[in-house]
Amino acid sequence: MSQFLNASDAARRLGISTKALRLYEQRGLLAPVRSDAGWRAYGPADLERAAEIVALRALGFSLAQVARLLKGDASGLEPALAGHEATLEARLREVVAALEGVRALRGDLARGGAPTASDLARTLVPTPGLHLAFELPWPWGGERFELRDIRPLTYITGPLGSGKTRLAMRIADELDGVFLGLDRAADRALQSKIELTVGLLIQDGATDTPALRALLTGLEASRPVVVDLVEQGLDRATQEAVIAHLRRRGRGAPPLFVMTRSSSILDLDALGPDEMVLFCPANHAPPFRVAPYPGTPGHEALASCLATPEVRARSEGVIAVRR
Repeated sequence: MSQFLNASDAARRLGISTKALRLYEQRGLLAPVRSDAGWRAYGPADLERAAEIVALRALGFSLAQVARLLKGDASGLEPALAGHEATLEARLREVVAALEGVRALRGDLARGGAPTASDLARTLVPTPGLHLAFELPWPWGGERFELRDIRPLTYITGPLGSGKTRLAMRIADELDGVFLGLDRAADRALQSKIELTVGLLIQDGATDTPALRALLTGLEASRPVVVDLVEQGLDRATQEAVIAHLRRRGRGAPPLFVMTRSSSILDLDALGPDEMVLFCPANHAPPFRVAPYPGTPGHEALASCLATPEVRARSEGVIAVRR
């Protein structure tokens, strides 16, 4: 058993959590052997397979897509790769622009010129993305809130009564965006525009329901969209298919904010560079960004707010009220 690793060591080598390894096993993607004491043991073949899963997840594939790809089924691969290609092209344009700026500075130096500090800062520091600044609504005390370098996909979460819905609505107002509440309904005028997406999601394991169509038509807005509990009315497979689709939107799409408490939507082991998490604490301290790494500030509290769709279904419809 010298070539085998326990779950903690295997997860550390792969750069993921032990929870992710257990999830891969639950989905039939991994089958580690058991030691005489009943502990999971991961051999070279398990680690190679797990590394493939991690790489595919980093490309934005859902676990259902990963399962099909590992079986040699390439259906649904084209739109996923197209979305990843668009993201890479956007990053490439940023790198090319920075490279051209550095070359211009070197040219100035060769001609005897000296760049100023502001010239260097503009060239060497990435241009900040969209940012927000406003006073927080109730239940906060009007504290100043700033959100810089907004990513294409932002998750908003927190325990019941933490104020995350009010924060989401305020963000929608500040961005002149659209807020999709829980009472959303499908826009019949947009049905034809979402048929291709519905078909792709069904292929990825989703169930075609009014809730899914209401969500997709709401996302067709050309402005930033903020969604209240994006998982509302969607089963586990549909949630996983939807979030995999949303993660492939790319940097050119309007910012999207999704409220969630589902671990199938907010998978902390699968967050990419174009995603960020906003956490609203239970004690009504100001919301803050949480990095998806164990041990970072807020990570443990964030993880405790997330649950599987089956567990979340027990509290569906429960709201926090102020007496």
